[in-house]
Amino acid sequence: MWTDTEVSRRLGIATPIIQGPFGSGLSAVDLVVAVSEAGGLGSFGVHHLETAGIEAVAKQIRSRTNRPFALNLWVPLHDSNDPQISDVDFARNVELLSPYFQELGVATPIRPQRYGPRYEEQIEAVLDVRPAVFSFVFGIPSPEILQRCKQLEILTVGAATTADEAIALDRAGVDMIVASGLEAGGHRISFLRPAKESLTGTFALIPQVVDAVKAPVIAAGGIADGRGIAAALTLGAQGVQIGTAFLACEQSAAGALHRERLFSSDAKRTALTRLFSGRLARSIRNRLLDELQAHETTVPQYPIHGWFMGQLKAAAIAQGRTDLMSLWCGQAAPLLRHKDAMALMASLVSETSEILRKR
Repeated sequence: MWTDTEVSRRLGIATPIIQGPFGSGLSAVDLVVAVSEAGGLGSFGVHHLETAGIEAVAKQIRSRTNRPFALNLWVPLHDSNDPQISDVDFARNVELLSPYFQELGVATPIRPQRYGPRYEEQIEAVLDVRPAVFSFVFGIPSPEILQRCKQLEILTVGAATTADEAIALDRAGVDMIVASGLEAGGHRISFLRPAKESLTGTFALIPQVVDAVKAPVIAAGGIADGRGIAAALTLGAQGVQIGTAFLACEQSAAGALHRERLFSSDAKRTALTRLFSGRLARSIRNRLLDELQAHETTVPQYPIHGWFMGQLKAAAIAQGRTDLMSLWCGQAAPLLRHKDAMALMASLVSETSEILRKR
């Protein structure tokens, strides 16, 4: 049976389907519980949370399911854990975005002391709550952290956008590797070379990674139905990670307007851009992206620009303005049919089983 793979066995789940972890506050306890209860692995992106928030999320999940789940963090890349920006550059970005804050009727943001939680504190919180799985993107945790995970019996899942990144994860002793193709929505999580130099499609990437590493491979990017799962498994993957299809479900923390856009014709037009966070990411094209496109190479790096856009997005969400916010979306969005996570899981399993039964 296709559901019995090294990934499903090691994770202790009925089917090797992993819900992609969402950053920017789009993860939801409801979604994690629904996916895990349906036999997959629910995931919660805690990159935006302080220690207390991480502890609260783990407690809420465990109060509703005893199934395995994953917590996901972003490994600091370059100076992202303590970014620096001059007063002149900060003021320049304020000037660039001021017209949009004014249009929404909110004050332009004042420079903060920090642009996000400290990774060192977040990782300690994740280890303290001991999820079944610790997944991560944008790099590899230190050998000390990976060793502590083994001691605590926490499985580790790292993400790669190239075979070279997968090899680096494998050599570090990571338990499982996600091969993430350029079709995926949200951030491109490259860490060895710039993201724009690491744009390999999912179904070209999977066999390269499978051939290069010993760890089981999980395919991600452009997978939204049983056909994608069957194709990934045929190419050697032992599991799949699905993002956009779960983001579109009512259990996710994406706003109703965002979810509606995922099912609209607008989702056929996505773009990779730095404009929403300072890092390359795939979003539905909208007015804000089009108007700021000329400034893509000059906006501050992540997380500074991401902090700016987070302030703008909060105001846009409050006013129902999808033209002024990021709308993370993968290229498989036109294939979406389900708005409930349990129904999606059932469909993914039945479709894959039917396709593979006929072979």
